[in-house]
Amino acid sequence: MADKPVYEEASIDGQPSKLASIPASDTTVWADASPLLQAACAGLRDGELIHGDNFNLFAAMSALEIMDPKMDSGIVCTYYSIDEAIENGAAPIPISLDSTIDVCRTIDIMDHLLACEAAWHKGHSLAQTVFSCIYLLRLDRTAPHALLHSYCRIIRATCKAVVSVVSDARTHEEEDLFTLTYGLPLNGDGDDKCLSILNAVEETISRQLRACKATSSKRRLPEDLEPLQSNPNLEEGFCKALLCRLRFRKHFFHVLSCMKRPQGRGLESARKHIASCLTELESILKSADFLRSCFDESCEGDIDDKTTASGFEPIGFDAMLNSRLSAPTPPRAIKILSWKKAVEYFVKLLHDLDVICSYSLDPHLESLLRFVVQFQKSQPDLVARSHLQLLLVQDGKLYGRDPFFAVINKAAALPEATKNHDIQKNESFLQLGMLVMNLLKILCTNAAWQRRKLGKFLQDWRVIYVQLELAFRNEYGEVSSSSNDENTCMKIFQHILLWVEEQTFWIAFRFLILGFELELYSTGEYCMVYWYLYAVLIKLAEKTHLMMAVSHDTAKRKGKKKKDSPKDLARESRIPPAVLFLQCYICLAEGLTMMLAALRNEIPVFHGPSPFNTEHEKFVQHFELLQRACIPDHVSYLSYKESTTHARFSTLAMYNYFKDAQRIAKEVKSSFSNDPERLAELRKLEQVAEHNSVAQNVICRLGALDPSLKVSFEFSHHPFFATVVVKRS
Repeated sequence: MADKPVYEEASIDGQPSKLASIPASDTTVWADASPLLQAACAGLRDGELIHGDNFNLFAAMSALEIMDPKMDSGIVCTYYSIDEAIENGAAPIPISLDSTIDVCRTIDIMDHLLACEAAWHKGHSLAQTVFSCIYLLRLDRTAPHALLHSYCRIIRATCKAVVSVVSDARTHEEEDLFTLTYGLPLNGDGDDKCLSILNAVEETISRQLRACKATSSKRRLPEDLEPLQSNPNLEEGFCKALLCRLRFRKHFFHVLSCMKRPQGRGLESARKHIASCLTELESILKSADFLRSCFDESCEGDIDDKTTASGFEPIGFDAMLNSRLSAPTPPRAIKILSWKKAVEYFVKLLHDLDVICSYSLDPHLESLLRFVVQFQKSQPDLVARSHLQLLLVQDGKLYGRDPFFAVINKAAALPEATKNHDIQKNESFLQLGMLVMNLLKILCTNAAWQRRKLGKFLQDWRVIYVQLELAFRNEYGEVSSSSNDENTCMKIFQHILLWVEEQTFWIAFRFLILGFELELYSTGEYCMVYWYLYAVLIKLAEKTHLMMAVSHDTAKRKGKKKKDSPKDLARESRIPPAVLFLQCYICLAEGLTMMLAALRNEIPVFHGPSPFNTEHEKFVQHFELLQRACIPDHVSYLSYKESTTHARFSTLAMYNYFKDAQRIAKEVKSSFSNDPERLAELRKLEQVAEHNSVAQNVICRLGALDPSLKVSFEFSHHPFFATVVVKRS
């Protein structure tokens, strides 16, 4: 039971024990219900509750615990309404009659708003973070306070811009609360002038800072300038602290505006503003020492946990004021990020946005997919991923300029002339364009959402392949190697069918490795996961090799060579570096599969039966979506068992797949000397192969003879290929 009394309505004849903050109507008054609830509590055992005759399980799921801050959205902590909070002096204007304190507390409000904004970006409710600021809820009241008014206006305009970006990208499905504004005053008159208002305030403070420096050099001061506050010794420090905060807000708003320009036209300007933002954030961090030294009194608790640079609690905030607006569900318990962590968040966000802005808008789909996957490795937050998606897909086109059929045409190694062919109006090709567009959108979501969507998405790719194949056969009959290659439509079908297969196996590969990132696989399941990964990689390498052969043939036709030289023939007979790269993956996956199978078969302790489900059930749980789409064909739990049942240490010693992976990684590195990302990946693969090769030799030599041998797996060198660690217990 809470300390504060709870009130219920009584008849006009009743005598209320205490006046409530919400006034009674003409026919009702408030009566104290606390004794009634206390009596009910005394008569109830643990687990019991008071309910009506029609109460059921469904109602129980929606029941609220009265006076529990996490459950009862109607609970009042301090104020019932914004007006009541203002009447009680929760958000005074001016903040203090002492001008020095007023400036210092204004900076505290700025810092706390930055922390609230970071918490909102992390997925918390806008109502309980940024709009927990009473000044923002009644922005017109701040007009006499030019500094606070300009800052609150730019904050509101920034929130509106961020909501717009995330809503347009539709990535807010990950966090439903992010774009819900609950009737908050997000749209205000004159917000289009927020920059001009901010610039005017910035100019005034800049002049004041110049005046401070002029004073120190004994130059004459402008007569129309009034100091920010009354202490001359603190004036310069306050000017610098305010300027870096105002300039950060200005440049950050410019970043959001520039990045939203169509076809990536504002990316170069955005990068300049990002650099300015990072500079101002450094200055904001440096201002902390000055702000803490302004007053003799020190704040309580660890300064690193505070939401302001000074360490003092900000004025004008109440997180519970909007709790009843937050959602039709109980309010979330929200912990606002500390000021330092908020600055760190914005530094990372700006670096992520800079990576997006520095991208060359490559029209080659393979390069684009690699860029998005690489970008996701830094685990960007929702705002950065939304900007990336909006850049990639605009008006149903790649970067808002390239039709998706033209993108597919290039990816499928078709001649440039075919990109405007009428076949693109075919229903199946239109659907394929939509699939590519949706693939890019899915790859911009977070890892969990991405994996779930990709698993279901595989069936769509399988269906479109079948539809294209049927359309091809209906049009041209069985595929033959006759001179029909000259037929443009036939060529388009052949190339795109092969490309769709390659892309389908790439999606399946992505689906499987995301399971490692999300830690969905237990050690006992690694064997089946690497076996399935091996099966998918074999098909992916095969289709990639065929696709590259087709691409080479197209390039050769374009060059119109009359006769191949011996050097050209030798070059064609070599396996392309991209296929060897995949071959390195294949060797590692096969090596880990056979090692894990041998450990399971010869050391029962290593892989005991699960108390919850069988190995077959686990196989279905992990690969059901792949099995439904028949990826790859003829792969089942039975074929997995047949492949791994006879693995033994003796057979493992006969062939070392890790040595093959190590050799391939060394050989192919020179082919990727201009590709730092793949070069770094090959180094990681080489390290895994080297460690696992040694571990396999130790296991084969001592595994069956030494019961004290302990084998474990860690991902210290690579995110999804495990490094085997062998120790004696």
